[in-house]
Amino acid sequence: MPFSLEKVIRPNILELQPYRCARDDYDSGILLDANENAYGPSLLQERQGDLHRYPDPYHVKVKEAFIALRGLPSIKNVFLGVGSDEVIDMLMRVACVPAKDKILITPPTYGMYGVCAHINDVHVVKTPLIVEGGAYQLDTEKVLQDLRANPDVKLVFLCSPGNPTGTCLSHESIRAVLESDYEGLVVVDEAYVDFVTHDQGSVVTWVNRYPNLVVMQTLSKSFGLAGIRMGIAAAHPDVIQILNNTKAPYNIGTPSAQIALEALSPEGVARMMAYRDRLIAQRASVIEQLQSLEGVGRILGGNDANFVLAEILAKDTKQPCNTRAEAIYKYMAESKDVVVRFRGKEYGCTGCLRVTIGTEDENKDLIARLAESLATL
Repeated sequence: MPFSLEKVIRPNILELQPYRCARDDYDSGILLDANENAYGPSLLQERQGDLHRYPDPYHVKVKEAFIALRGLPSIKNVFLGVGSDEVIDMLMRVACVPAKDKILITPPTYGMYGVCAHINDVHVVKTPLIVEGGAYQLDTEKVLQDLRANPDVKLVFLCSPGNPTGTCLSHESIRAVLESDYEGLVVVDEAYVDFVTHDQGSVVTWVNRYPNLVVMQTLSKSFGLAGIRMGIAAAHPDVIQILNNTKAPYNIGTPSAQIALEALSPEGVARMMAYRDRLIAQRASVIEQLQSLEGVGRILGGNDANFVLAEILAKDTKQPCNTRAEAIYKYMAESKDVVVRFRGKEYGCTGCLRVTIGTEDENKDLIARLAESLATL
């Protein structure tokens, strides 16, 4: 069935006349059109970037660097948001009529999909992943069944690699949803995709083939820039135009854009890849050491991210145990100065701690203090 954006986007958004900011018209000369402070910023040290001026509304240079990295044909395929969370929120606002429309998520998954849906008064359909054996894969037949049963679903969120699963969804399963009779947008969240070491990683280059696909990426993970809040959506130009029409005029500040451009330069990408390789090597080392600890069960999932998901076992039954896992989590944070994440209440993650891969020294301390905690509790 041919995809129709008009069936997905709210009519009021389709009719929206976007705000025209001063830089949409002219960007050089004596600029007295935007009510900026002509004397400059009230900072004690001079900084680059004309911070007294409003930033480029579209940050073309950042987008050019991104498409060069990811193999996309045009900056018209790219939207920049204040972290991926802004992209998630904007997709819901442009597509979902409050108190009427729905999204579909696949637990266990990233919690902000549900939070944004609640904020926007959007119903959530939950179709769990296949979790047996730590597979964490799409139950494709059930997803398509639930979509047919819920025609008001406008957005399907697929996290790949997943959080907290650390597992890539198979390309075959993603393609099955994209090529089904579902008429909404399929959003693939690839926050951790640079840590994938096999051929089931990114689908970002699919965006011109599938007009119903949105791929989200970020500079927070592999690029180590969580502090600048830079999220990226790649999609068909028609979808990107809707997002640009709807966003705040200057959503990305000049300092964030400058840092992003440096990170996306050839030299910045080379440094990212070097750090990525070290993290992947440390991931393998942490997995090996965790598996040697008494009281740690399986390492679940595909280990495609910069974290691992480890089961904590009960002392008596040797089964995954939420009570002990949560106690270990709190004890380590409060007594051992090591903070991990308890994920045992997530579907298919009973007894699990999610452990971010740190530096060599941090990982050494993690293993030693986890061993001590397991011996104590």
